[in-house]
Order: sequence, then C-alpha cells, then structure tokens
Amino acid sequence: WEVKRGEKVGLVGVNGAGKTTQLRIITGQEEPDSGNVIKAKPNMKVAFLSQEFEVSMSKTVREEFMTAFKEEMEITEKLEKVQKAIEGSVDDLDLMGRLLDEFDLLQRRAQAVNLDSVDAKISKLMPELGFAPEDADRLVASFSGGWQMRMSLGKILLQDPDLLLLDEPTNHLDLDTIEWLEGYLQKQDVPMVIISHDRAFLDQLCTKIVETEMGVSRTFEGNYSQYVISKAEWIETQNAAWEKQQKDIDSTKDLIARLGAGANSGRASTAEKKLEKLQEQELIEKPFQRKQMKIRFPERGTSGRSVVNVKNIDFGFEDKMLFKKANLSIERGEKIAILGPNGCGKSTLLKLIMGLEKPVKGEVILGEHNVLPNYFEQNQAEVLDLDKTVLETVCEAAEDWRSDDIKGLLGRCNFKADMLDRKVSLLSGGEKARLAFCKFMVTPSTLLVLDEPTNHLDIPSKEMLEEAINEYQGTVIAVSHDRYFIKQIVNRVIEVEDGCLEDYAGDYNYYLEKNLDARTKELEREAELEEKAPKVKAKSKMSKAEKEARKKQKMQAFQQAKQKSKASKNSKRWN
Repeated sequence: WEVKRGEKVGLVGVNGAGKTTQLRIITGQEEPDSGNVIKAKPNMKVAFLSQEFEVSMSKTVREEFMTAFKEEMEITEKLEKVQKAIEGSVDDLDLMGRLLDEFDLLQRRAQAVNLDSVDAKISKLMPELGFAPEDADRLVASFSGGWQMRMSLGKILLQDPDLLLLDEPTNHLDLDTIEWLEGYLQKQDVPMVIISHDRAFLDQLCTKIVETEMGVSRTFEGNYSQYVISKAEWIETQNAAWEKQQKDIDSTKDLIARLGAGANSGRASTAEKKLEKLQEQELIEKPFQRKQMKIRFPERGTSGRSVVNVKNIDFGFEDKMLFKKANLSIERGEKIAILGPNGCGKSTLLKLIMGLEKPVKGEVILGEHNVLPNYFEQNQAEVLDLDKTVLETVCEAAEDWRSDDIKGLLGRCNFKADMLDRKVSLLSGGEKARLAFCKFMVTPSTLLVLDEPTNHLDIPSKEMLEEAINEYQGTVIAVSHDRYFIKQIVNRVIEVEDGCLEDYAGDYNYYLEKNLDARTKELEREAELEEKAPKVKAKSKMSKAEKEARKKQKMQAFQQAKQKSKASKNSKRWN
C-alpha cells in the first residue's frame, strides 16, 4: 500500500494483525523480513506518535516543546558551557583563543539551524494546540492526559515532518478532545497514516482505508463507512468469482473422468491442460471472512424495578468539587451512557455507585431486590496478575463454570488452545483487554457497570460487545468516549456538568436533539462527511446504461485484481 500527498490513511484490522509493526517498519525501528519501504526522498522526515507517548512530568510546557529541537538544544547547551569556560580563562590566553574559535564555530552552527526561530515556532504553535500564554511556565504534570497528548503531537509537528504516523491517538481522550483532534488534523497538509479503532474518528478524518488481514493488506478509497460497503461488495464479487471457478474445475474434472482413454484421449488431454491452467495460473482465492466473536453476559434472575438511587450527593477532592447536590434514579432495563469531559467525575460516579467511594453528603443506594452489579474498571486489563496463565486468570474468577465452558469462552474470544497456558505478561494490549473481558464475563449479574470498556478493543471486539449489551436483559451503566459505541447501546444519556447530573431521557440522538452545543458539532461533522462522500446514485434510480457501466466498472476492477494475483503467483513460480 502507499500514501500519496495530502492523503489521510486509516490503517485497520484486528489486534495482532501487525498494524503497529508496519508503522515501526516505516520509521526504521524494525526491519522487514522481505520487501522494502520506498520513500519519496532519502532525507524524508517521518514523525511517529506512539500509543505510549512520552512527556517529562518535571518539565514546564515550554521546556517540553523545546525537546523537539534536539540539535538546537545541544548547540545551546554547548554555547553556554563554552561561554562560561571563556569567562574562567582570562589568565590563559592560548586556552581563551581556542575557546573563542569553538564559540565562533558553534554560533555559525546555531545560525545554520536557525536557533532564533525556535522560540517563535513554539509561541506560534501553542495557541493552535489550545494552550494559553501563561501555560508555558506550568509543569507538564499539572495537565491531564488529553493535554499531554497535545504536547506530544505538538513536539512532532514542530519537526516539520513529511509524513505523520499516529498509533491509536484517541485512546483515553474525552469527546471534546477527540473532536478537537479531528479538526486539528484535518487542517494539517502533511500526509498521515492513522491506526484507530474509533469508527467515528476514521469516518471524519480518513480519505483512504488500508485493511490488514491474515498478512495481506488491501486498499479501499473513502472513509470507514465507505470501506465497510466496499469490503462487502468485494467479498460478494470475489465469492461469486471463486464459486464460478470451482464449478469450472469440477466440470472439467468430470469431463476428464468421462472421456477416459481411447478415442477421446486427445480431448481428455486438452481438458487436463485446461484444469492445470485453472488450478495454477488463474486460481482465485476464496475471500477470508473472520468469524464474529459471540459473547453473552450471564444473568442471574431479574432485579427489582429500582436499581440505583443517588440522592443529593456532594463529593470532591481538596482542590475540586465534583458533585454538589447531585441526583439520579436508575430503573431496571435502562442502558445509560455517562458523558462529560475528562476530570468531571464520570469514573468517580461509577465508584460511588459501586461503594468504592463514599459521598461527603447525601447517599447512594442500590436497589434491595436482586441487584447484582458486575463492575468493569477502566484499567481492568492493567490490574491482571501477570504471573498467572490465561486459563488460571478466568478459572479463579469463575462461578459455577466447568473447565470446558471456560475454554469455550476463551476460544470464542480468539484465545487458541496453545495460548491457554501462556503467561499474562506475554500478551499484547488487545489480548489483555479480551482476557479482562473473559474474566468479567464469567460473573452472573443483573447490573453491568462499565468504565471505558472499549479502550484497546479492536473493531470486531467492539461490535461483539455492542451485540452482547443489546441482548442483555439487565441494567447497564457505561462511561465511554466512543460515539459510535454509545449510539449503538444506550436508551438514556446522563451528562456530568458543573457538579450536576443533566438527564436526557432518550438515546444519543435524543441527547443531540436537546443539547444545542452537541447538536451543532454533530451537524458540522455530518456536513463535512456529506461533502467528502462520493455521490453515488441509488441502484433503483439508475438507468439501464448506468447499471451496465457500473457492472462493467466492477468487472474491470475484478479482472485487474485477478491479473495482479496471477502475476504474483507466476513470480513465485519463476523465482
């Protein structure tokens, strides 16, 4: 696959498909086993924002941005050292002469890298990233993870990269920051490759999707929604071609068997050559379709009508009051999303409901009849025991589950038999997240309390979770910044705002209808998507000629793909 000037490419695929590895190969951090990466120019600057972006908590914001200018900073430090040495060498004229020569050389190097422009670049970028002038002298540690992500992004943009690589940039960001990031990246001229499992983010930003599956990458023009449609069409076309070829092979084999020897040996020989050609040179592969994981949350009976009551609670920390006389009543069967910016108290509210935190005033009451909560913490995957195996982790948490059933659950969550005895410490981030879900799933409940459940989950896993929540008969309370996920599962929205719980008694679309700011942002995003989307007529409104043209276009695309496959197979045979 390739990245062209101005393109914003989304790199998608299940966890473990090698997406991050591909970015590391582009940056030169890893070497490919075969093949190569062709860059537009030898000195091409490639900037990489990894999932675990690094910032120094003890630096000020300006000092952190200064680390982007490594060469410039080294020259500055050397100039300061030489200047001090010159001041201390007044009694040694020979030494002073050598130091002055070195100082002159360093000054020329400083002019060559334009040292004077460093401060100007930082001062220009900071407001673009949302920082106020007074933030420059604040410590990095005083900012939230979302603002620290902005610093990391700013540092790599200050290097004027020719290509920008972003690995899961929306992880742990609140909705406001995700929306800011969308808008900011849209304005950047630099081409970029983005790994993300945030479907709404990919829809808004990407102009091309590259899917990596079973070691093969395929390119689809358009954003994520367009990719889903194009992929379905490709599978349909490829399946039809594969089935047709299988019929040709079977009928040719049947012809060979019937002709046998004797007078028909010549025709049999021709048929055998045709069969060989079909099987070797033009063999169409059946498209791989990943089996959708299925999970079901086990339920233990039905709870009473009243599930949670939050009555006039006050709660906060020394420097910040999160809730003041907040009220909330949750009933059986409701599926609720808790929305609000990072730091507003969403996770704290879940902890108050679970009894892990106590309100300063007021009370939080769980319903008396059969309210059995099952709590998935935001850092659930991080608190797994690294010394235990995959199977031990789930068995220890299971209630009334047979060993075979646990193995079946792990299998449905893509843990193969040879992985069951693997230590948790050896798992990838996505595998740990799936294991945490398996551990969470074996506990029967009537109330699910989910804190950022989609972090580190790939898109098929998110779809699996959405289906399981929709089939769950109990009550669900979820904190999430994944707009696509929220739209699929909730029938009520609670927004944390200024210490109060704003109740929207309807789904996410109802929330958008009633919240002016949120609706305005959503309409702007929809307008941008509409503008970028290709204008395709509905098939029912196409003329006969247009239908034929579309059919021809698809056939040409298929033939090109087949020729490419044929050339690839021949190159393998000839090499």
